[in-house]
Amino acid sequence: MNIIGPELLIFGVDDVGACEQFALDYGLSAAGENRYVALDGTGIEIYSKDNDSLPAPLSTGSAIRKTIYGVKTQADLDAIAAELTKDRDVKTLSDGSIEAVDDLGFVLGFMVTQRKELDLEAETINAPGAAPQRDVNQIALSKESVGIPRTLSHVVYFVPDFPKAEAFYRDRLGFVTTDRFTHVGPFMRPAGTTDHHTLFFIQTPPHMQGIEHFTFHMGGPTDVMTAGTNMVNKGYQSFWGPGRHIFGSNWFWYFKSPFGCNMEFDADMDLHDDNWSAREALPGADNSQVFLLQYREKWAPMGPPPPGAGGKPPEAP
Repeated sequence: MNIIGPELLIFGVDDVGACEQFALDYGLSAAGENRYVALDGTGIEIYSKDNDSLPAPLSTGSAIRKTIYGVKTQADLDAIAAELTKDRDVKTLSDGSIEAVDDLGFVLGFMVTQRKELDLEAETINAPGAAPQRDVNQIALSKESVGIPRTLSHVVYFVPDFPKAEAFYRDRLGFVTTDRFTHVGPFMRPAGTTDHHTLFFIQTPPHMQGIEHFTFHMGGPTDVMTAGTNMVNKGYQSFWGPGRHIFGSNWFWYFKSPFGCNMEFDADMDLHDDNWSAREALPGADNSQVFLLQYREKWAPMGPPPPGAGGKPPEAP
């Protein structure tokens, strides 16, 4: 089944206006009344939680109402419908997409992808011992540089039974586990992408079931930094980052959002094929990130260094 990855995430929220503003400040573009998209057209749709057109919410009240995956062809869509119809209802909607519910109660949609093929440069570096990636006199960025989300990357769920969730996505939809945190859950990718993961499950008590975070791929770590700095300057609360993960190797910066979950910027994720062997590690800070930075307001070294600078700790009071 050539599932590429998440195409659209559908939300039913308490404060539509706050979520719409967050989406715009995050860097997504409005594409119609309810949809906000990245450069390739993947994105999110935002509705009031009382909108009658939405699937019913989880019993926990999580704002995520539906995760729609893009597939490569109509034949792939038909194959998914045939597989899921074996033991559950599968609806065919007016737009040609299909809808079903997974084994933990999350509503899933599948559609032939409408994402645009991107032809964009990646962030480049010049490093001693390697051929330059930027020509002589070609600068890397300017003060006006702004990171724009390129494509919907992945979604992370709190679940009460991650082995059950993993089995459904593996056995019924062809997802592959790339890495896992012991007793917490797996990172998974579908067959239609080599991204390290488009899905991650985190074991939690049943009353917490729902979306933990979602994210879009950026063009490189500088895009993560500039976009994240823009969010801080707009008054949004940084939750985790900036830093760089170990599993997936992706750069990250997470922010609290009015969607009732965290929203992340990420960049430079590892790619894997079926020759990869999944790793496993205990959860915790040492296995979650190689390093973690802390944001601080700009300062210029025009006078004495700040306390603790220069390798010498500040004097005790």
